[in-house]
Amino acid sequence: MRITRIAKWRSSHRLHPGEVPPEIERWLLAPGSLTRLLLQASGGDFRVRLLSQRWENPLPDEARLLGIRPKRHALVRQVLLHCKGEPWVYARTVIPRSTLSGRRRRFVRLGTRPLGAVLFADPSMQRSEVQVARLEPATRLYRLACRELEERPAVLWGRRSVFRLSDRPLLVSEIFLPAVGECPGKGR
Repeated sequence: MRITRIAKWRSSHRLHPGEVPPEIERWLLAPGSLTRLLLQASGGDFRVRLLSQRWENPLPDEARLLGIRPKRHALVRQVLLHCKGEPWVYARTVIPRSTLSGRRRRFVRLGTRPLGAVLFADPSMQRSEVQVARLEPATRLYRLACRELEERPAVLWGRRSVFRLSDRPLLVSEIFLPAVGECPGKGR
């Protein structure tokens, strides 16, 4: 299948009632740190699996959102967040080169440490409005999120936010995989 479409992101406030399955909506719209919520929901059985971290061109919509000029590289970190031994979330972080100065250089060395723990511990952190998207198989982000799954769902839902640390941006996208919908309670 050709990748022909770009994910259509929109404000989380523009979702229609019943549009998102309830077992995903509670995660999609949950405020605060997703890392903290996953730790709670998994009873502490949580780990980060680093898929890749390298300098590359962000996706076009990511570059626009961060103000990165075309053909400019950013540090792109891709991880799977595992709970109870299953991948629950695919997360993609795009960090412009200009953001990685001073204390923010620590993002280069995160390894398997959760990004959320670092972001939400920083007193200068500000978070933009949450955007959501319904990802179909023809989108690049769907393909990236599903590449480790044995069975691919018909659609995935994701959210993204620009975080600013001392007014320096980075973009975090979190794509919810089928196993997260099977978790009882604790999404809110």
